[in-house]
This record gives sequence, structure tokens and C-alpha cells, in this order.
Amino acid sequence: MKRNISLLFGLLLVFGLVLTACEGETKTVIETVVVTVEKIVEGEVVIETQIVEVEVVKTPEPDVKPVTLNYNFGTEPPSLDPSLATDTTSIAVVGNTFVGLTLIDAITNEPVPYLATDWEVGTDADGFQTWTFHLRQDVAWVNYNPVTNETTQVVDADGNPRFVNANDVVYGVKRTVDPATASDYSYVLYIIKNAWEVNNGEEGYTVDDLGVVALDDWTVQFTLANAAGYFPSIASMWVAMPMPQWTIEEWGDKWTEAGLIVTNGPYTLETWIHGGEIVLIKNPLFFNADAVQIERIEGLMITEESTAFALYENNELDTTGVPLPEMDRVKADPVLSAEFYQAPTACTYYYGFTNNKPPFDDVRVRRAFSQAIDRQSLIDNVLKGGQIPATSFAPQGIFGAPEPGTVGLGYDAAAAQASLNEYLTEKGMTLADFNAMGITLMHNTSEGHARIAAAIQQMWKDTLGVDVIVENQEWGVYLDTVDNATPLADMPHIWRLGWCADYPDENNWVHEVFNATAGDNNLRRNCSDEVCTEVTNSTFDELTYQAQAEQDPAVRAQLYAEAERILAAEETAYAPIYHYTTVAVTKPWLVRHYPSVAPLDFFGWTIDWEAKLAATGG
Repeated sequence: MKRNISLLFGLLLVFGLVLTACEGETKTVIETVVVTVEKIVEGEVVIETQIVEVEVVKTPEPDVKPVTLNYNFGTEPPSLDPSLATDTTSIAVVGNTFVGLTLIDAITNEPVPYLATDWEVGTDADGFQTWTFHLRQDVAWVNYNPVTNETTQVVDADGNPRFVNANDVVYGVKRTVDPATASDYSYVLYIIKNAWEVNNGEEGYTVDDLGVVALDDWTVQFTLANAAGYFPSIASMWVAMPMPQWTIEEWGDKWTEAGLIVTNGPYTLETWIHGGEIVLIKNPLFFNADAVQIERIEGLMITEESTAFALYENNELDTTGVPLPEMDRVKADPVLSAEFYQAPTACTYYYGFTNNKPPFDDVRVRRAFSQAIDRQSLIDNVLKGGQIPATSFAPQGIFGAPEPGTVGLGYDAAAAQASLNEYLTEKGMTLADFNAMGITLMHNTSEGHARIAAAIQQMWKDTLGVDVIVENQEWGVYLDTVDNATPLADMPHIWRLGWCADYPDENNWVHEVFNATAGDNNLRRNCSDEVCTEVTNSTFDELTYQAQAEQDPAVRAQLYAEAERILAAEETAYAPIYHYTTVAVTKPWLVRHYPSVAPLDFFGWTIDWEAKLAATGG
């Protein structure tokens, strides 16, 4: 066998520094090299590509430091793949490196043109609603090369520059819905005709039956299962973004790594040191690059809020959240209070119950645990950020959301005790027997989540006499644990999640999150088996279907209010706890948005660079 290794694309993924150095000094780094390998197989030369790690000595040239945002993502993003991203961290990166058909404006929460210049609604010959989007023709596919430190436009096999077109959109949507992709967020696209059937493997349906088609290179049309006036908002979402088919097919799961990834947004990925940092750099070929002021985003993955806040106070972060123990000090401090920001945002913090795991397969137990949570006390004594107690799911500002406190179950210690006692009596159990079941509450690793869990754990002890075990896991592992495909024995009884709006409509809340057959259904509602491969719809589920198809706004709102009531009070399938407020501090040199619906728009933020350099000595 003869092996001849040569560089193909150069040095790619930066995994970590072997020797750090000051600016301008030589440093040695471990990088991944994409190589061609010639093999002689049965007398013939076969060329393959492989990935190997090598040490490389670099001497960066002195240069003017780019306008840099220092930011903490708070955790490792589980995925930068638009089809696979489900969490706010991943979505924040994806939303700044890829473009959607539309963009949710950070101020108005309305969809505005982005990849699509305009669109119109119509009806096809069978009476189904259609949405037709007309695309820009100047959105380049780009790749960052860490060897040359250049962002260049990708070319096709004939050497022609690649621009995002309608076929890239169609591929991205089909890829998300294709069951082989295993996208946990594919249900968001069930509004598209045949998406549910394709994604659930219904016999006779393939991705080619999906209601999306390229009418020409610059026009894409969607056909919907139900008319939806909010579809331009869905069109902004990452799962519907154009994706680079050729790159995905070449590199498989590795395609989102630094150096391999092909993007089209205002930023591209320079570095992804897993567990360490993500660095985004401005895409000079972005069609609106002149409007992007921040040239570099140095993103950390620090989970401890106290550590991040210390970095902020040391001018090493430009903005960050405020840890719960620091809230009073920040509000009283003359400098920090001037940098403090607090406002409602379209997110809800909740505890999910595993509805098919004993004893939480009994509504009386779920009701007892929900009514034993004193939400206002939690806000006043632990959170201290002006949060709003939640007894239902969607917050104000979302179409169809009920008024706070009008639907669902609030704190009622006597009712909680009576509900649990009724269950124990019927089962012939003592409280000691109940505690012997080892009730677990799990949250992802976070000082804030830990404090909330400790407070609620004590409430359950004081009100119900129940001993709850609190556990935590790293974010990526945690998301896998609370998935409805996890074996029931490995599922905690109770677990925390937050939901933030993808678009401002209740369809994105009660239907897409909790519907047993069309939503994410991490609660495992109506499951007839342990991992929810077989589910049945209840009155709640049927109401969310009706509301999705209903065209009268007043009737839709009534249907959603009833669905919220059933979910939180009648089924008590989960325990809503509070509606979020954004609680953050921001340096005076940074002007940023605090979007309540849209992902973080780093491309819309600005820095007074001279002021930052003066303050940091940079």
C-alpha cells in the first residue's frame, strides 16, 4: 500500500492551544488537517479524504484590533446545525451565521424581509393556502479558512460562485422534516402540507411529497396543511433556513466544525473549542456587511453566573446576566444600577412532570406538587427580578395568551395537601412509602436553577412533607435525558425547562410544545408505551388543532384559553412557575437589543470602540 498525504483545504478545526503567546508572537496550535490519501486497492489508485491532527506554528501579523464583543453563551451549544438546534444557545449562534427567509425584528417582533425580498399568500387548485417567497440573488455561501484567516465565497464544481437560491431553501426544509435527520424541532414545520406524514414515516409519503417547491432559482413556494397568517414568522426559523447540501453530504456530522462549516449570514465561525470558546467573525461578503459594526465575537461557555459576573465587573465581558445573590447589590450600586436592565420577555420557566412515570401518572400527585409552589414567594425572595407568577404557559405579548393568573392553578397549600392525601389514601400508602419512591427533580447545571430548585424543594417539604432529590446535568446531556425517547427508568420525575417564543402566536406554545402527536411532548402526555411511540389525543390536543386551523382571531383566542386551562389545571401536566424578565447588566459602551421573540442579533449591536479600549486599557 502506498500512502501519499497532501493538504487539500489546509488546516481546519482549531481544538486548543499547545503554547499560548502574546499578540504578534509565535504560537503552536493543534489543528485538524483535511488531507487526500492515495490508496492502491486491487491494483487501482483510490483517492480518499481523511481528517488528522497536526501541530502548526503560527506567527500572526500585527494588526489593528477588530471591534470585539466579549460575550458569555453560558454553556456549550449542543449543535450548530440548523436542522438539529433546539436550545437558545445553539440558536443564538445559528441565527447570526445563517439567514432565514424572513427575520423577526428585534424591536417590533414582526417578520421583515431577509433572504426573501417580498412574499404573497394565495390558494392552490385544491384550496390549500400557499406562501410564495421571492429571494435576493446576492447572498453568498462562504467558508472561513483558519490557515489564511480569510473568508471566501464557495464555488461549485465548475468554479462558479455559489449564491443561496430556492433549491437551498427546499433542501433545508426537506432535511429538517426527513425522519432520517432526527430533528427534535421538525414539528414546528408540521404546518406545511404532508410534513407530519413525512416526518412520522406514514406509508406512501416521502420528502418529495412535502409542500415546498422551487418555482425557479429565486422563488420558493410553500403549501400549508392549514391556513396560517403567522407563516412568515415560521419562515424566519432556523429549521427552515437554506442549508449547504454539498457540504453536509461531504462531511456528515462534522460539517458544522470550524473550517468546514459553510454559512451565509452576517458572521461566520472562526473557532469552536468545545467546552471552551466560540469565536464568530464578521462575514465581509454578507450582503449587508456595511451595517454590521461588531467585527468579532469572542464567546465563552461559563455556566457559573457568579464567575461570568466577576468577569463583567473586571471589564472582561460586555454584558451578562445578574446572579440571584447579586441582585440587591446591583440595584443599590450607583454604577451597576445605571448598567442594569430589567423588562418582561416572551419566555416561561416551568417544571415538567413525566406524565407516564409513577407516581406522576396520577393527576392528583401532579396537582399537589404544582399547588405547593409559592411562585410569588420565589420571585420576592430568590429571583428578585420582577418576574411574573405563571399559572399558564404563554406570557403576555403572545397572541391568544390568557391574562396572567386567570387560568390554571396558583399556590394553595391546603388544596395541595388534600390532593396528595387523597392519592395516598386510595393507594394505601403512607408518606414514608411515598418518599421511599425516590422522587427526583433534575435541572441543567446552573447556579440560578440550583437556587430555584432548592427553594421549591423546601416548599414541597414544608407543604407536603415530601423529600425530593435534586440532581443536575450538563446542558447537552440534560437535553438528551429529558427527551421523550429516553427510557422511562432514566427519566427524572420532574425536570425544568424554559420556553421562549419562536414567533408571537399560541400555536408556538401549547400546540408545538405540548400537543401529544404534533408537538415535542417531553411531558409524555397520553403515552401508551414508555418512550411515547404510541400516543392518543385528548380534548386539549384537539383544541390546539382546532385553534391552528381557525381563521377567526376571537375564536382562536377562546380555544387557546380553554386549552391552557385544561393543560395546567385539569390535566396539570406540568407546573408553570414564572414568566421571565430579562435581567442583565451592559457596559455603557455597548448598545444592544433585548429581543423578546427574535434570537440574539449581534449583527444589530454596536460598540463605542474607543470608549471600550479606554476603559479596558486595550
